[in-house]
Amino acid sequence: MSVVNAGLMLSAPSGYTIDRSLRFRSSASAYLSRTPASAGNRKTWTWSGWVKRGALGVLQTLFSAYNSNTDSGYTEIRFLSADTLVLSGYATNWRITTQVFRDSSAWYHIVVSLDTTNATAANRIKIYLNGSEITAFGTSNNPALNDDFAINLNAAHSIGRVQATATQYFDGYMTEVNFIDGQALDPTYFGEYNEDTGVWQPIKYTGTYGTNGFYLKFSDNSTTTTLGYDYSGNSNNFTANNVSVTSGATYDSMTDVPTLTSEDAANYAVMNPLAKDGGTTLSDANLKISSVNYGNNTATMFLTNGKWYWEAQGDGYVGAVCGQEGQNWSTSLSATGSKSIGYYINGTVYWDGGNNGGGLSTYGTSDVIGVAVDMAAGTVAFYKNGSLEYTATFGSGTVPDLSAGVFPCYNNGSSSSTAKVVTFNFGQRPFAYTPPAGFKSLNTYNLPDSTIEDGSAYFNTVTYAGTGSSLSIPVGFIPDFTWIKRRNASNNHQAFDVLRGSNVLVPNETGAESDYSLYFDFSSSDGFDLPNASVNMNNSSGTYVAWNWKANGSGVSNTDGSITSTVSANTTAGFSISTFTTPSSFTNATVGHGLGVAPSMLIVRRRTTGDWITWHQSLGANGYLTLNTTSASASNSGSFNGTSSTTWTMGSSAWWQASASDWICYAFAEVEGYSKFGSYTGNGSTNGAFVYLGFRPRLILIKRTNSTGNWQMWELNPVGTYNVVNNLLYANLANAETSASATGDALSNGFKLRQPDNDNNASGGTYIYMAFAENPFKNSLAR
Repeated sequence: MSVVNAGLMLSAPSGYTIDRSLRFRSSASAYLSRTPASAGNRKTWTWSGWVKRGALGVLQTLFSAYNSNTDSGYTEIRFLSADTLVLSGYATNWRITTQVFRDSSAWYHIVVSLDTTNATAANRIKIYLNGSEITAFGTSNNPALNDDFAINLNAAHSIGRVQATATQYFDGYMTEVNFIDGQALDPTYFGEYNEDTGVWQPIKYTGTYGTNGFYLKFSDNSTTTTLGYDYSGNSNNFTANNVSVTSGATYDSMTDVPTLTSEDAANYAVMNPLAKDGGTTLSDANLKISSVNYGNNTATMFLTNGKWYWEAQGDGYVGAVCGQEGQNWSTSLSATGSKSIGYYINGTVYWDGGNNGGGLSTYGTSDVIGVAVDMAAGTVAFYKNGSLEYTATFGSGTVPDLSAGVFPCYNNGSSSSTAKVVTFNFGQRPFAYTPPAGFKSLNTYNLPDSTIEDGSAYFNTVTYAGTGSSLSIPVGFIPDFTWIKRRNASNNHQAFDVLRGSNVLVPNETGAESDYSLYFDFSSSDGFDLPNASVNMNNSSGTYVAWNWKANGSGVSNTDGSITSTVSANTTAGFSISTFTTPSSFTNATVGHGLGVAPSMLIVRRRTTGDWITWHQSLGANGYLTLNTTSASASNSGSFNGTSSTTWTMGSSAWWQASASDWICYAFAEVEGYSKFGSYTGNGSTNGAFVYLGFRPRLILIKRTNSTGNWQMWELNPVGTYNVVNNLLYANLANAETSASATGDALSNGFKLRQPDNDNNASGGTYIYMAFAENPFKNSLAR
């Protein structure tokens, strides 16, 4: 994908907001229809829409027109069952994307632009996603010069279904739908990049629409008729079919929108199709669950602070909460470590271990169960039809401690093959009952602001082609730690930092650092310089990736530990670099890291020969790994003996005891919305774990801990700019970039494993990861 008019990154944010969207329920065969009175321009037009997907893996149509079973009489813009996007005629698929659209947690902006009068055949069809042109297609056919398409015929048009066969109904949400008759436009007419976050956002289209052009914003929900009003000035109104503005579970005028409009209008939580088991089916734009055999599901939002309220209606453990970040809820509430609480239909609140609070009211499928979670107080309260039934306090008695955060989740509580059905409402439609005072709906406006709105200000990935001569690489800031790897050949990784200057260490090897001042230097203004040719960083036939972190410059003396260190620390980004020298002998020495909070991960390396000794918070106080090997984690009381807000402690291991050795340490702490250092368990399935990060990731590093495995690096931006993630490197290997088969999906709020792979998703495998953000989930678009 190439960025369209990248200069817009510097433009001011529009401040344009959207108030409403229309939910399309495929279960209800919902769609909009219109037949133009006369034909418009069938050679040149643009369709632009903001789309949030519901059901995945099925054929679904965004916009279609039909007159005859010919390419000129049959046009569709739709998702295929492989979740790719296609522009098709009757006999010809003009474009089918390589990328897949499997992120239901946030919004996409899709633009399809047609101009068959263009002399360049390849430019007659252009498709854009979130401001960037899609250039990778599994199928690409060009229409002939001056070909006519069915769209703009004086024939029936549909939004949300295939017009020709009245099938393939869209399931999800749409808003801000513009159709321009007679112009082939790029996305800059409909959106721009926010100068603070770098995220693509809507702007109001101010151009002309042409004869059959229309603008649907679904803002007037007084009747189903007014939902289809055209706001272009053309009065090209659509008829809404099988949608409802009657209160209740089928109410389809939603405040789920792609802008941070207000505490009642933003991107809302839904149930997550990427975090459910095989016994669960989602519908009605991911707000309705049908499940069998202990079917379970979690929502798309993880709550770590604040006061939150949502409602559910149906059968099973409705209105359940669980604290299993990155995991599906266990198939049984009594499973060890399930960390779940659920209000069951029999009038009992159950939690893990089979403990329960009984004697509550039973409920039926017509009753509304409200859930109010107060993270500061550490409580979850259950309501039936507006009346308080039970309040559980986290960590009190046998109630699980969910203070680290909760997902809204569901479990049907039965091994029966008879389906149970429940509908959720997180506030995107009116609540049945007034929430308790101070409790908010589950949308991104109400999420806490991240201290880092744009991850690229502190961590940035750049790719470049070597020239074999002097070369400057812009990063967007002066980096303090740069890690470079050649992608198209087997060459060593190269690591530089501001405290060691132009001395290189090799992450995949154990050799001593070397003077590379002839080949590398940090720029005085932006990025880094490569003064001369080098095979590892600047070969004329080489392609490269560089990961760059911002610390705090040249460093200062730190005496917090028993060993004095020199530290360059960025407390905002949770990253520090430190150098120190160990004495000839010591026991449990401490080293200052400068972060102000306990680190989540440490990578330590002797500057002469030695392993890259790595500690991760999921390994416990004495656990460690080696970055340069495939070894499983080990436990050694002489390794890492604890961390604090000021220091970390090294034990008596032989690693540390080399007399008067010089060391380098890279320390990382979690910053909400920017970095995450967690763990998950693999299942060896193509439906692997969904791991919630709370941000749209830019880099993910994964390592198996209970067995051997490579340190897998997911290259996400700008190398792998779309799903499925196939571009992989390995921190412990010099190997060239591999193109694996459907490793996983990087998403607006986390990542999803897609293949049984020893390095990231073996059955029963335990894994750690480190991840850095492009943007926090609050600001992110779907990927």
